[in-house]
Amino acid sequence: MKLMTALRSVAVASLFITAPVLAQTAAPESANPPAADCKGHGGHHRHKGKKHGNKMARMEHRMDKAVAEGRLSQAQADQFKAEGRQLREEMKAQREASGGQLSDAQKDEMRSKMRAFREKVKSAMQANAPQKT
Repeated sequence: MKLMTALRSVAVASLFITAPVLAQTAAPESANPPAADCKGHGGHHRHKGKKHGNKMARMEHRMDKAVAEGRLSQAQADQFKAEGRQLREEMKAQREASGGQLSDAQKDEMRSKMRAFREKVKSAMQANAPQKT
């Protein structure tokens, strides 16, 4: 019985000693926000309601990369980003107006608008892409 008590007290003491050290080393990492270029958890780790926002953020990142590579001008990228924000706001307004859920017709309409927007951005990037020789 004395052995078990001694082992428990050693385990508790070691937790008290290591907890401040672990908390101290973990705090600086969590205090630094992730860089804008970093990607989050890809794959299927989506949060409800954030799906379209993340898609738009990735599209904006691709537009910034296209500007750096010379496939888009900064004015074109800014115009596309503003149009994307407008689509996002329109979707949000429709969702709020209908009580949080879009009807099937509204979903289809928004999907077609998003597809058209993505195609427009894609075609603009491909039109200005340097030709491979």
